[in-house]
Amino acid sequence: MKLNKKYKSTQDWLMIENIDKNGIIKIKNKNTFIKILKIKPINFNLKTILEKEAILNSYKIFLKTCNFNIQILIHTSKEDISKIISNIKKKEKNNLEIISKNYINFLNKINSEKQTATKNYYIIIDENFDEIKNDIENINYLLNEKYLKIKECLSKCGNQVRECKKEEVIKIIHYFLNTNINLKNN
Repeated sequence: MKLNKKYKSTQDWLMIENIDKNGIIKIKNKNTFIKILKIKPINFNLKTILEKEAILNSYKIFLKTCNFNIQILIHTSKEDISKIISNIKKKEKNNLEIISKNYINFLNKINSEKQTATKNYYIIIDENFDEIKNDIENINYLLNEKYLKIKECLSKCGNQVRECKKEEVIKIIHYFLNTNINLKNN
């Protein structure tokens, strides 16, 4: 594989110019700003038939209401149970040693058989910058309006929506650049 000499570092080819404290990403060489929203999912399978219909109708309204571009991103990572097992080992006493070992074996078996995973759901919204709306306050306002519209619609489905701040945005981007690292859930 031949490396392209025009890129000297990751920052040279990465299309991110800046991430502000509110997590708004400025795209390099474009007049585009991006905001990432984290969605807390609901367990649709546990809902009654009437609840499922109401959720689906609310979701249809959400899709019709959002008259702007959105991208839905689902991040799946294999569940790391090493901390749980470590805590069990720390707490085991002589009389609970056998039970603890059996429980650890049970957790490892379920984790390997079921391939347990954690899923994080995100919605990405953007706003283009032009001469008419040329200040960052206006861009923040427009992105916030989209965020509030999404939050209102998805709350009717039972989901919680929150903005990702700078530290979390950096973790999300880092994950997609380095797939050997697992993100910790927030």
